[in-house]
Amino acid sequence: MNQRASAATPLYIHSCGFHSALGLEHNDIHARLAQGHSPDMQICNDMLNDGTSTVIGKVTADLPALPAALKAFDTYNNRLAQSALAQIAPSVAHAITQYGSDRIAVVVGSSTSGIADGETALKAQANGGEFPSEFHYHQQELGNLSEFIADFFQIQGPTYTVSTACSSSGRVFLSAQRLLQSGLADAVIVGGADSLCKLTLNGFHGLEALSNELCNPFSANRKGINIGEAAAFMLLSQDKPSMVDEGTDTSSDKNTNKKMPAIALLGAGDSSDAHHISAPHPEGNGAEEAMQKALTNAQLTPSDIGYINAHGTATPLNDEMEAKAIHRVFGELVPVSSTKPFTGHTLGAASAVEAAICWHVLRYNLAIPQQINDGERADSLAPIQLAEQHIALNNKAILSNSFAFGGNNISLIFGYVYD
Repeated sequence: MNQRASAATPLYIHSCGFHSALGLEHNDIHARLAQGHSPDMQICNDMLNDGTSTVIGKVTADLPALPAALKAFDTYNNRLAQSALAQIAPSVAHAITQYGSDRIAVVVGSSTSGIADGETALKAQANGGEFPSEFHYHQQELGNLSEFIADFFQIQGPTYTVSTACSSSGRVFLSAQRLLQSGLADAVIVGGADSLCKLTLNGFHGLEALSNELCNPFSANRKGINIGEAAAFMLLSQDKPSMVDEGTDTSSDKNTNKKMPAIALLGAGDSSDAHHISAPHPEGNGAEEAMQKALTNAQLTPSDIGYINAHGTATPLNDEMEAKAIHRVFGELVPVSSTKPFTGHTLGAASAVEAAICWHVLRYNLAIPQQINDGERADSLAPIQLAEQHIALNNKAILSNSFAFGGNNISLIFGYVYD
C-alpha cells in the first residue's frame, strides 16, 4: 500500500522521546511490551485519603536535574518532561539550524502540570506557616509545561498548552497540523506530560473509577482505571527527515544497513459530543465520529488500518461504548488493544504516550501489543477482535483513540510513507 499517495498531508515524525512505567530505554520498552508486563505498575497505599490501595504506573528511573538557568521551572513534572525531551534534542537542534528558532512551535498537553509540587508546598505551609522559598504558583499553571519546553530549547515560535483532560496531548497533533499547513510554523514539538498527584487520584477515587488491581480492559471483571505518570514528545514537520529517528535510537538490535520508511501522522479526527460531564455517550457516537474523520483526513479506508490502540480505560462505560464504535467502523477485522495495563492512564499525557507506543511498533517492526486482561471477555461487548500475542502489523497504519470528559474525543492515524 502506498500511503504517500493516499495520505492528505503527512506530518513527518523526526524523533520521539518517551518515559513511562514501560521504562525509558528502548530495549526496556520493547521487552516489556513483548512480555506483556510492566514491573513499574505498582500497588500504592499512601495517596488515597481514605487509606485504601490502588495500582499506579510509576516512573522509576532517576530524573535529570534542570539546568540552573531554568530553576524557576523546577517541578517534578518538568523534570519528567525533560527526561523525554532529551531524546528528541538532536532533532530539535537540527530544526533550529534549518528553520530558525522562531519557526518552531511548542504545543503540548497536560492536566496536572506542577500540582504535585503544589501539594507538597501546601503541606509545608500548613505545618510551618509559609511556603518553601523555591515554590511559586506559576509552577502549577497549565501553561508552565509549554513555557518550560520553549525555554529549554530556546525557541520562540507559538507556544501553548492544551488541557482537555484525557485527550489533551492528542489534540496537540491537530493544532500542529493546522500550524504547519497554515505556514505559521515549520516544525512543531508536540506531546504531553502528567505526573502523579493526590488531587487526580482522589478525584477519580471519588468518582468510584479507580481499580485496586491491575486494570482489566474489555474484561467482564473490569473494575476501573489505574492512574499513571509519563512524558512523551515528538518533533513534526512537513519535510521528510533525511534520517529516520535522528538521535534517539538506543536499541541494540538496530540495523543501520536497512533503510526505514518515514513514519508520519497521516490523519487526525476529533469530536465534542458533550453528552455528559464525565460519562461517554453510551453508543459511542462521538468516538465513531472522531475515527471516521481521522480516516477521511488521512484519505484511508478501514481496511488500511492494521491495529487500533484503544482508549480502553477498563471502566464499564468506556469499554462498552468504544467497542460499539470500533465495531461499527471496522467490524471484527482489525486487532484492538488498550495499552493502559503497561502504563496506567496517564491522563493529559495519554494520547502522546499511546502515540509513542504506536511509533515504537512502526519504527522497530514490533508485534502489535497484545490485550492484557484476565481472559474473561465481557459478553456484552461488541464483537471486536482483541489483539493476541505475536500479531504483525504488515505495513499497515495504526489508529489510536483518546476520549475525555465532556465527550472531547480524538483519533490519530500513524503509518509509513514510502518513496
